[in-house]
Amino acid sequence: MIDLAFSILAAVFTNLGEQIATAEPGGGPVVHVDVMDGHFVPNITFGPPVVAALRKITKLPLDCHLMIEDPDRFIPDFAKAGANWVLVHQEVCRHLHRTLTGILEHGMQPAVVINPATPVETLEEVLGIVHHVLVMTVNPGFGGQSFIPRCVEKVRHLAALRAEMGLNFRIEVDGGIASDTVEEVVRAGADLLVAGSAIFQPGKTQENAQEFLKLARAAASEGALLV
Repeated sequence: MIDLAFSILAAVFTNLGEQIATAEPGGGPVVHVDVMDGHFVPNITFGPPVVAALRKITKLPLDCHLMIEDPDRFIPDFAKAGANWVLVHQEVCRHLHRTLTGILEHGMQPAVVINPATPVETLEEVLGIVHHVLVMTVNPGFGGQSFIPRCVEKVRHLAALRAEMGLNFRIEVDGGIASDTVEEVVRAGADLLVAGSAIFQPGKTQENAQEFLKLARAAASEGALLV
């Protein structure tokens, strides 16, 4: 099943409740929350207080992408705030297995992220414990960037590993995912798609979400027929 995780980084921050309420009927079952610290990435965005505020206005899963240097320090805070899924970057976790296990022990689903220059092979030892793997298809830090085509091969590699190892983790993609790139990543094996700029647009958010998912699910169906 192909799902949309709509990124509130592209939403109007002063009216997040209405923005989420508009995206959800379009078929977006997951709220993607980009957490940036100004150190690991050159931007600062949301933290646990915003997650706690979101928890009060939506029952949808909150997919919290921690683009921060010391994720272990903040895992309890995100659990308390009401996060459902927590993603950490392979690049900052000195003890990746321990960090992912800590997320699980705090009652959340653990996930791991790789940047465009990070090999998929660095994740093989933890694939058995993650809920999903996020492949960045841009360099993290800002919304609205251009898609990096070579990252599609990472998605394909992960899909092959998932089948080979008999696992069922989901494959998420984030960065430059829009109508001209969604079909390619879905056919490669992605089933959880982060989109923000392609979705949030005054008066068209619900329609954009519906059209985006229609394209993605059609690509998935065509891919299944080719197998």
